[in-house]
Amino acid sequence: MAQRYVRVQTTEKRIYYGLLQLSRCVQVLDAPPWLKGQPTEMILEPDSYQLLAPCAPSKIVAVGKNYADHAAEMGTSVPTEPLLFLKPPTAIIPIGGEIWYPPQSQRVDYEGELALIIGEACIDCTPEEAQAKIWGYTIANDVTARDLQQRDGQWTRAKGFDTFCPLGPWIVREISPSARLQTFVNENPQPVQSALIEEMVFPPEVLVSFISQVMTLLPGDVVLTGTPQGIGPLFVGDRVRVEIEGIGSLENTVVARPSPRK
Repeated sequence: MAQRYVRVQTTEKRIYYGLLQLSRCVQVLDAPPWLKGQPTEMILEPDSYQLLAPCAPSKIVAVGKNYADHAAEMGTSVPTEPLLFLKPPTAIIPIGGEIWYPPQSQRVDYEGELALIIGEACIDCTPEEAQAKIWGYTIANDVTARDLQQRDGQWTRAKGFDTFCPLGPWIVREISPSARLQTFVNENPQPVQSALIEEMVFPPEVLVSFISQVMTLLPGDVVLTGTPQGIGPLFVGDRVRVEIEGIGSLENTVVARPSPRK
């Protein structure tokens, strides 16, 4: 099994990066792994931590309509160059975190995606250079308020709500281009989304190169690579699970957005 790099919070509220063992123990690293973090002698027992999202990026750069079938179901043609938008880091939640259904929306959709983790600063990179800047891979759900996306004409509000970027559960260093991405809702054994990641219009290294000519990507930043055909609505009480071969699965539950804290 590939090494699984995690970010965890202990019962004492300390946050560490580490390597997840088959026993579910975590061997703590002395720094984020993309910053050459090395294993320490500190071991966390399974009942002494909870999984966080596997990184804390300065930004999340996402790509729209990067699968031809998804572009078609949205009623548009495939873009001639990557279509970029941003999600705020405050949208991130880990595996098991709750997706808050906002009262402003009547249609919230799942969008299962492969996420890239940037390992070192990337600016004006060629695709070949960009490939070396991709440190690893994880799973994301680009949750979207579809009605607000269509109403606003731009995507910041629809994509930017708190909890609208489930991310995790861990990072792996490599993934096969023929890996399959699938999304499941509740107990239905049939996936609502299913595609090979090699079906992307623009592959990961092209996306990272293109983005790097617009903005500098920093270590730990996240790039969402687009969702395949099969998007659909979520409702309060639903459980949504995104699986990618070679990584694992990311499951979250939808709840009504809680009242603001006083």
